[in-house]
Amino acid sequence: MRRVFVIHENNDWMVPLRRAFTALGTPFEEWFLDHGVLDLGEAPPEGIFYNRMSASSHTRGHEYAPEYAAAVIEWLGRHDRTIVNGRRALQLEVSKVAQYEALAEHGIRTPATVAVIGREHIPEAARRIGYPLILKHNRAGKGLGVRLVASEEGLGEALAAPEGLPPRDGIWLVQRYVRAPGSFITRAEFVGGRFLYAVRVDTSEGFELCPSDQCQATNNPVSKARLPSEKFRVIEDFSSPLVPRLEQFFAANGIGIGAVEFVADETGAEFVYDVNTNTNYNAEAERRAGVSGMGAIAHYLTRLLHAEAPAIAAE
Repeated sequence: MRRVFVIHENNDWMVPLRRAFTALGTPFEEWFLDHGVLDLGEAPPEGIFYNRMSASSHTRGHEYAPEYAAAVIEWLGRHDRTIVNGRRALQLEVSKVAQYEALAEHGIRTPATVAVIGREHIPEAARRIGYPLILKHNRAGKGLGVRLVASEEGLGEALAAPEGLPPRDGIWLVQRYVRAPGSFITRAEFVGGRFLYAVRVDTSEGFELCPSDQCQATNNPVSKARLPSEKFRVIEDFSSPLVPRLEQFFAANGIGIGAVEFVADETGAEFVYDVNTNTNYNAEAERRAGVSGMGAIAHYLTRLLHAEAPAIAAE
């Protein structure tokens, strides 16, 4: 039987998608890619393949899961299987440098950034960018490793901090801090390559912005002055000139399902700083707004399975 195959490495993040598939009666199977055997001489099963591999897999002990997923995607591609979020999407998931260069090709602004190999070169990059700045990893996920640095002294403290571990791929990013009028960013969600909804995300307590319930449970406790769920709020009647350009960007890069995070400065200029091709959703924010990201994903993949919707190119 043809079915939807979900490639991933995080069981917790699959919970709402499992529920959505079950509600629709969609046949599906999970491929948990951590360790295993891939026989290149065999043909893959028939169906739709959805890649949910995450750049943060190494934080869960799955060191080479993206590399394993890349091998599987090459195998699927040779056999002409339909892949949602294929080779190019995975490449963008694990490299912000790749994201920024691809966004630039579409005339989409990103913050000024210097990529650094070798911790000793970070101070020089910081002098080029100027303070305040953002220090982050090229391959990260969940906002891990992101530090706001206000001064040269602060940079020294950030580099000496115990949590200042080297990036998974060895590439640091030193990035100009975009000063927003308020402590929030916007996350726009796309399913089937089309805009679904946008979320306002409160950044006043840090930059670990993964919206899933599991991420919220592992983050530091928030102030009792407000509810944790208020960190994420679906924006009613959201509109931005970025949306059609981002839809074009998604189509050109074979991203069927994903999210983009951006921030507006004091003049209103919008800067994209992250493309996420393994998107998650905040259940409480969706409940209040009456929307469902995982429901939309399940419907989209089910239509693909029954050949009722065009696939976003796998390349």
